[in-house]
Amino acid sequence: MSQFFEVHPDNPQPRLLKQAAQLLHQGGVCAVPTDSSYALVCHLDDKAAAESLRRIRQVDDKHHLTLLCRDLSELANYARVDNRQYRLLKLGTPGPYTFILEATKEVPRRLSHPSRRTIGLRVPAHKVAQALLEELGQPLLATTLIAPGETEPMNDAEDILVRYQKLIAGVVDAGACPMAPTTVIDLSGDTPVLVRKGRGDLARLGL
Repeated sequence: MSQFFEVHPDNPQPRLLKQAAQLLHQGGVCAVPTDSSYALVCHLDDKAAAESLRRIRQVDDKHHLTLLCRDLSELANYARVDNRQYRLLKLGTPGPYTFILEATKEVPRRLSHPSRRTIGLRVPAHKVAQALLEELGQPLLATTLIAPGETEPMNDAEDILVRYQKLIAGVVDAGACPMAPTTVIDLSGDTPVLVRKGRGDLARLGL
């Protein structure tokens, strides 16, 4: 049975975040709010948790999972970033953008794309997501919470609890999120490539 944490969207209660972080440290998968939509998240270094996350979301190892990072300097630990890429990242973080970059050795091989060795990274501009990352002290592995057979992300924490209470360890409820997914930009090649147009405005990145 999932634990349900009702947190304040602007001033999340540290006690509740500590309990949610504990579930993640113990290998649980949780649903958390972000600045694009609710996401399923788990501990970066837990192989069983990552496999569980993929199973719940019903995606295979070719589906790019995303690392949610606290800030740009943390992101740079997990991706190879040159000056050109860094300028773009600086414009888009924090915010509703996912950047696909070449993964460093800090990223377990099983988490990066099997043929390309790339990983999706983002820095969310959501106070609850940021506070949870701060409490955890490291990035979270994440994927947008879209139910099997659906195209729109789930947006109501109580609906998420009803549907996934036997599959996930916890739900962090901070109210509704925007329904739009992140804008995904592939920066792993010579020029930026738009993979998915979402909530993030391309003009902000000068693209």
